[in-house]
Amino acid sequence: MAAPVPARAALLPLYAFNVEVARAPWVTQEPMIVEMRLQWWRDVLEEIASGGPVRRHEVATPLANTLRRPAPDGAADRLSTAPALLDELVAARRRDTAQMPFDDPAALRAYLDATAGNLMVVAALLLGDAAQIPVRAIGRAHGLAQYLMAVPELEARGKAPLPDGRPDTLRALAREGRDWLAEGRAARLPKQVRPALWPAWQADAILKRAAAHPARVGQGALAPSEFSRRFGLLRRGLTGAV
Repeated sequence: MAAPVPARAALLPLYAFNVEVARAPWVTQEPMIVEMRLQWWRDVLEEIASGGPVRRHEVATPLANTLRRPAPDGAADRLSTAPALLDELVAARRRDTAQMPFDDPAALRAYLDATAGNLMVVAALLLGDAAQIPVRAIGRAHGLAQYLMAVPELEARGKAPLPDGRPDTLRALAREGRDWLAEGRAARLPKQVRPALWPAWQADAILKRAAAHPARVGQGALAPSEFSRRFGLLRRGLTGAV
């Protein structure tokens, strides 16, 4: 909602889609039902990509309209990769049903790339033309920050969310996340796509806290203060900063 009104019209269907997909593994403990829910969304994306009719649904319909919308700047061509990127996101969400930890940090990075990374890339594509590598780096950092904040809840639900929960490993992972964020910010991305990057407005503070105090990950004590949250988002809304 901090984004300019025209950007909201493009981003809201995408984020609604992400909510629907992300919640699918958590609304039931039956793996087959989870698979059916996720496959339903993969079928929607295939219909969007084919250019044919798309099933009517309160989220699928506006998503299809958004990804297919004509635009004088060539957005239709630019968005041709979006359904495939979102399909990778849906497929990666199958991992949320697993009880076992990721095999190694590389597997966790791949998961973050497919979920938060792909989501941010598509969001940026909806708003304008930008290099995907720095956008993906910011998305990956944002995904890591949110994932570390979710660790206590994941553990409470019987998951083993981290490949290695030792303090030194967590510290290194958080520092790597800050490097990704710095890489993305250094790219000086076009102003029109920056609202797509604003979901990461808390990422640096969260990752900085995790790197300095790894024990806070398990304690659920990574969230910035309410003042910092509000001020950070207000600053981005007023200045357009990433």
